[in-house]
Amino acid sequence: MTDGTRSERTHDDIPSGRTAVVIGGGLAGVTTALALADAGIRVTLLEGRPRLGGLAFSFRRGDLTVDNGQHVYLRCCTAYRWFLDRIEGAALAPLQDRLDVPVLDLAKPERRRLGRLRRDPLPVPLHLGRSLASYPHLSLAERARVGRAALALRALDLGDPALDAQDFGGWLAAHGQSARAVEALWDLVGVATLNAVARDSSLALAAMVFKTGLLSDPGAADIGWAHVPLGELHDELARKALDSAGVRTEIRTRVTSVSHNENGTWSVQVPGETHTADTVVLAVAQREAYDLLPEGALDAPENLLEIGTAPILNVHVVYDRTVLTTPFFAALGSPVQWVFDRTHASGLREGQYLALSQSAAQDEIDAPVAVLRERYLPELERLLPGTRGAGVKDFFVTRERTATFAPTPGVGRLRPGTRTKAPGLYLAGAWTATGWPATMESAVRSGVNAADAVLRTLGRPRPRHLFEFEEAA
Repeated sequence: MTDGTRSERTHDDIPSGRTAVVIGGGLAGVTTALALADAGIRVTLLEGRPRLGGLAFSFRRGDLTVDNGQHVYLRCCTAYRWFLDRIEGAALAPLQDRLDVPVLDLAKPERRRLGRLRRDPLPVPLHLGRSLASYPHLSLAERARVGRAALALRALDLGDPALDAQDFGGWLAAHGQSARAVEALWDLVGVATLNAVARDSSLALAAMVFKTGLLSDPGAADIGWAHVPLGELHDELARKALDSAGVRTEIRTRVTSVSHNENGTWSVQVPGETHTADTVVLAVAQREAYDLLPEGALDAPENLLEIGTAPILNVHVVYDRTVLTTPFFAALGSPVQWVFDRTHASGLREGQYLALSQSAAQDEIDAPVAVLRERYLPELERLLPGTRGAGVKDFFVTRERTATFAPTPGVGRLRPGTRTKAPGLYLAGAWTATGWPATMESAVRSGVNAADAVLRTLGRPRPRHLFEFEEAA
């Protein structure tokens, strides 16, 4: 592994069909590189940032190690779980034993604010029956209508292309869902997983989330999250796995061009160096992929520019004492969406560190820190009595303005597959046609798809362990 120090060189001495360059060191690129290396391909991974992990990373702030944003996954995220196993990090990001989400509703008296979404050890859909029947944030009639809508959602054919053109909000309204039901249930889950409210979400992607996460297997929606900084997983352990697999990893290495050679190989240009390989995988954001794609590689490359983006805002608050006794909770009747306890993971030794994850944050992503402080500290006082009188030792925000692709109706037709029309050139990234919204799961699946396509083209056997997650699904 290098830190970006390079000299003029090529790799022409490596046997044909055995070399690949993966551009991008996020989860998609790391997955692709590991999978190809495990199959005997000699891989070079190039990343422009000074670290791996893409948009799921950590940084230092004084004595704290801070994640740029709170990332979670579900038990049904079998590809990401495979990734954690592959980098030997599964024990550091455990799953709940059983789905349990505390939901606080500020519209109710303080002692009656708490409701819970949790499952029982029963078959689908009975596993959520008791939780839904007793969910205090919906009326009895609304709960009954939610159950009927869930059954209708379960009956949808995810392979039907017409679903992509419809919006989830309209579908919910047509199936008897009140504005309150959308807020207190469908958007509670959907905004966190899709990064958009129901009316702005493709029915295809929303149906995929709810069918897979809540209506496929009793444990599918059990929540997992990193109990260590994300950088320990997606950078440190990922680099260790790449090194062990024989991948040459270069950080601080910005690719300037990709071109196809007359002899069928590819040239990847970086400042001061040209990498030559039989295969290239572009595992970068869609707009960067557009800039690097050679002419004719896609029939409609402009589609990549039409894939919108959606922001996520994270608000970080450090208190001088413990104010929250659960690992996380969700909120209703407040601008606060989800709140997580990051005290242990950050290395904080005194007090408590809370991270507020605010998805679909178009209206707040550029708000000044002072404005956000005035908005969110009083909201936390309303939600958590323990914060009243507690000292605020630190308050800061992190902003990801292009955190995910926007899951708008019609986005499915814009997402390309992993193969291009240029022989030996492939695409990976959460924005490619994985069938999933922009999640860590989608990123890893795209890397598996790219590696699979490369190996099929080369006629090389696929590592069996790479596809074990498909069997688990």
